[in-house]
Amino acid sequence: MTHWRERAGASFTTEKAPVIAEGGMAVTNHPLASAAAVEIFAAGGNAIDATVAALFTLTVVEPMMVGIFGGGVALIRLADGREVVLDSLSTAPAAASPDMYRPIADTWPDYMETEGRANRVGAKAVAVPGTLKGWCEALDRYGTMPLRAVLEPAIRHASQGFRVTAYLASCIDEIAPDLALDPGMAAMFLPGGTPRPEGAWLTMPDYAETLRAIADKGPDHVYGGALGARIVEHLNTLGSRMALSDLATYRTETREPVRGTYRGVEVIGPPPPCSGGVHVIQMLNLMEGFDLGSSGFATRETLHLVLEALKIAAADRRAATADPAFVDVPVARLISKDYGEQRRPEIDRTRSQEFGSRVLTNESANTTHVTIADRQGNIVTSTQTINSLFGARIMIPGTGIIPNNYMYLFDPHPGHALSLQPGKRITSGISAMIGFRHGQPYFAVGLPGAHRIPSAVFQFVMNLVDHGMSVQEAVEAPRVFTHGPDAEIERGVPEAIQSALAAMGHPVTLVDHVAGGMGAILFEGARMTGASCWRADGVPMGVGGGLARKGTSFWPDPRRGRF
Repeated sequence: MTHWRERAGASFTTEKAPVIAEGGMAVTNHPLASAAAVEIFAAGGNAIDATVAALFTLTVVEPMMVGIFGGGVALIRLADGREVVLDSLSTAPAAASPDMYRPIADTWPDYMETEGRANRVGAKAVAVPGTLKGWCEALDRYGTMPLRAVLEPAIRHASQGFRVTAYLASCIDEIAPDLALDPGMAAMFLPGGTPRPEGAWLTMPDYAETLRAIADKGPDHVYGGALGARIVEHLNTLGSRMALSDLATYRTETREPVRGTYRGVEVIGPPPPCSGGVHVIQMLNLMEGFDLGSSGFATRETLHLVLEALKIAAADRRAATADPAFVDVPVARLISKDYGEQRRPEIDRTRSQEFGSRVLTNESANTTHVTIADRQGNIVTSTQTINSLFGARIMIPGTGIIPNNYMYLFDPHPGHALSLQPGKRITSGISAMIGFRHGQPYFAVGLPGAHRIPSAVFQFVMNLVDHGMSVQEAVEAPRVFTHGPDAEIERGVPEAIQSALAAMGHPVTLVDHVAGGMGAILFEGARMTGASCWRADGVPMGVGGGLARKGTSFWPDPRRGRF
């Protein structure tokens, strides 16, 4: 269904319809993952149970985006009001060294590239994973169901198969030359040398057996156990420096969210090594000094301010995106109102300016996200990934496991904040965020898209708060992005506005989309509205109705209980 909405400023269409429910809401980037979450709700599980089931299912139906040998972050708001960030981002192996790769350039655009693509493709690109441990710990701490129960949908789809979407088919086709280099990847995605097309039926029997083994033995089967040893042995034969001890000693981190306010709305998000929470709050602080409601959505005036705020945040990002165990990160200063007031006067409302350093990252846009809430008040917004499309583009023989290529996120040049160090956590633009109004949940949101993620969440918040959009409009509205000086403008922004921005000095580049498929939930008392956008296979699914009222029986008179 397509809807047309007039805004104060530009107009646009929405392509998808929202879903409203009170019993539970799941917004993921694949219909089978959303269905898995709803299946868990139907079985009596809570939002954490449903999230873990959806993520395991996504490792099957979105194998190019997420896997059990990846990394990610979850922002969890529990029904009792507690808020926690569970960081399961990947780390460098203990045997890694700052000079283990040979950079091919000291300047952009090839600054992060290395000889033989060693930090990007193949076993040397694989970092110590955190996803499986993080998901299982979330389930143990905050869930209500056993691991086997939440794994069942993923095992079923891996074993029985599912249809390849156009999205997956296009990803296979795009990376086919690299997939052809690995026997396991070629067999699964390029049978007979031909990329699997849309509508093809895909089964993953080896991966189904891997998931069954994890259901039986738990995450320790990988983190120091027999499966972990098998994985490490294969990676080592291909040149990886990972050891079984890296898996056995891997630890997640439980962190406090960063928090700020925007026009009376409190927002919370993940802290470093994620940059998203810090910089979304920083940019909102900058915008609080302007009347965006009056200037209108996607007007020359508003988009100019948005682009300038994005450039200021990009200039500061290098100071706030490193692992805080290795780098002193000035979080409090960056998210303070005082800092926003200090930097706001630097914005010239008539012309584009430069504000400093370029973003230094190889973070991939090929990620996935889930936003899930239950009727009890538990909320999870979680972004998980194997980094690049199909991760390291290899498969561990006989397991169906596609490992990450997170080593690509470390600066291959020694001596910098993002340089590779043993045990160091990767950095990420993850911006899984929750908003509160009058102390009650207002929205939960997140999306894939690498360093473009914070810009998309920043604009989502303004869409709701400043421009009065519905949640469906807010996730689908045209976006912009810059890290200076270039200005990426989605084609949905009117041509006249594009020209006006160019006249102000913004080097406009038209793009099909900025960041990936956003998933959000809007809360209005007990009612939840789920929305996903056109940029991915996102599907919201809600639960209505419920079980019978307690004490209810078919026969009102017990004496009539028999025919």
